[in-house]
Amino acid sequence: MLTLAFDTATDVATSALVDDGEVLGERASRAVTLLEDVDALLRQGGAHPRDLDALAIGIGPGSFTGVRIGLAVARGLGVALELPGAGVSTLDALAAGAPGAVPVVDARRSEVFALVEGKYVVVAPAELEVESGVEYVGDGALRYRDLLEERGAVVPPDSDERHRPRARFHAQLAHDFGPIEEIEPLYLRMPDAQKQAARG
Repeated sequence: MLTLAFDTATDVATSALVDDGEVLGERASRAVTLLEDVDALLRQGGAHPRDLDALAIGIGPGSFTGVRIGLAVARGLGVALELPGAGVSTLDALAAGAPGAVPVVDARRSEVFALVEGKYVVVAPAELEVESGVEYVGDGALRYRDLLEERGAVVPPDSDERHRPRARFHAQLAHDFGPIEEIEPLYLRMPDAQKQAARG
């Protein structure tokens, strides 16, 4: 099965073209260049858009705008190419790429999203449960490296690829493919715009 996978929930957007578990190509850039990356991956893999069998989409948590861009691209491709899709948590993809590590995504507003003991949480970095000697990966771990390390966490070097939610793992984790329009983003808190509307 030829699967196009991508995640735009963090500052580094990742995409991959995977054929029955074999990675044909992988890219890292920004959400705004996702369609260019998709085109480059297809050319690199010697494939055409109509050759695709399915999409695996990162659904967050992460940047509200980034997640929406990814879902919009997925819906556009899904409709145009009549493709099924599956949503995969950005935190689950990070965990798959760093077995044994705790994935942490920067949630902005002095908070992080994390996957702790199988549960998604949104907390202030100082309130995140830290287990001494355990690795913490993701852009949230990088941003709050000092705070985590002083509590015993191990944060790999900034250049370590495990800090990115690599799309190859979205393709690996994707299952229960269905209509792309039914895929919902994973929000662990209310978007800023809704909070402001509720106040006003």
